[in-house]
Amino acid sequence: MSQQFSEPTYSSNIGTTGKKKKTPVFVYPLLFVITFVTTLIAGMEWTTGSMGPYEFADLAKGLPYALSILFILSFHEFGHYFAAKYHKVDTTLPFYIPFPPIPGFFHFGTMGAVIKTRSVIPNNKSMFDIGVWGPISGFAACLIIISYGFLNLPEMEYILTIHPDYLSPEYGKDALSLEFGDTILFALMRELFTNPQQFVPPMSEIYHYPYLCTGWFGLFVTAMNMIPVGQLDGGHVVYSMFGHKKHEAVASIAMIVLMVLGGLGVLDTFMDFQTHIGWTGWLFWAFILYIFIKIKHPPVPYFEQLDSNRMLIGYFSLVIFIISFSPTPFILSIS
Repeated sequence: MSQQFSEPTYSSNIGTTGKKKKTPVFVYPLLFVITFVTTLIAGMEWTTGSMGPYEFADLAKGLPYALSILFILSFHEFGHYFAAKYHKVDTTLPFYIPFPPIPGFFHFGTMGAVIKTRSVIPNNKSMFDIGVWGPISGFAACLIIISYGFLNLPEMEYILTIHPDYLSPEYGKDALSLEFGDTILFALMRELFTNPQQFVPPMSEIYHYPYLCTGWFGLFVTAMNMIPVGQLDGGHVVYSMFGHKKHEAVASIAMIVLMVLGGLGVLDTFMDFQTHIGWTGWLFWAFILYIFIKIKHPPVPYFEQLDSNRMLIGYFSLVIFIISFSPTPFILSIS
């Protein structure tokens, strides 16, 4: 049975006069170029293990990272964009968000990308399509990048050029190390595309491998966006599939899980509990969701049961969330 709501969804970039604020056209390519530069610098940092200064020849080392991460982000955002255009929802082009290089601080060079809708999304079918095709498109891009990374792993000499003492028993002792948390999908692809005869970098070294690093980051971003809370992509999907009551229940459970994982991360970091489960960043992300994204999803003007094809796609997107999610995405430790 259809449900009718009187309150419309949010519409971004609407001024107090009711007129749409048009973003100057030059802003989109400008942000893209700046993000390309910041990801290029991040790529040089990750792949060389050096914080600079760099020579001009080092730019080539950052290119695979920068191009890969922009490829994944672009697939994700244009998945949203073309779905919005299909439903005749007015929307902006993607805003790429650069993250400036900070001395002594490793980063990914970007905080992602976003689009903004400038007109009301009329029903849950449109909301579903716009919400789901971003993560599915980004996920497909991640599969391409990770597959290429595992199928084209360099020989061990590559890591030795970065860490000449890598094979030494003293390597990493009394030093701060960063390890990326494994995921179901990443582990499965590692098993499928590599063999015992080749050197496969551990999770504590994959950030030196640009395709594996950006592919892992793409899964991390996809999972963060697919958390079924508020106006995240996962929130759009679950709300559109099941309605506001079930969405609110699922979103509340998701927030509790995030806070528990964040709390376990705090215990591990500051009280040395050694559970190796959780990440303090989940507490910060839960705070951001609660304050800015909100737990509840705003209603659409018209709501009806989704067709079976959309429901299947929705369930598939939730599987993507599960196999891309890492409870402990970042592990900092001193050997």
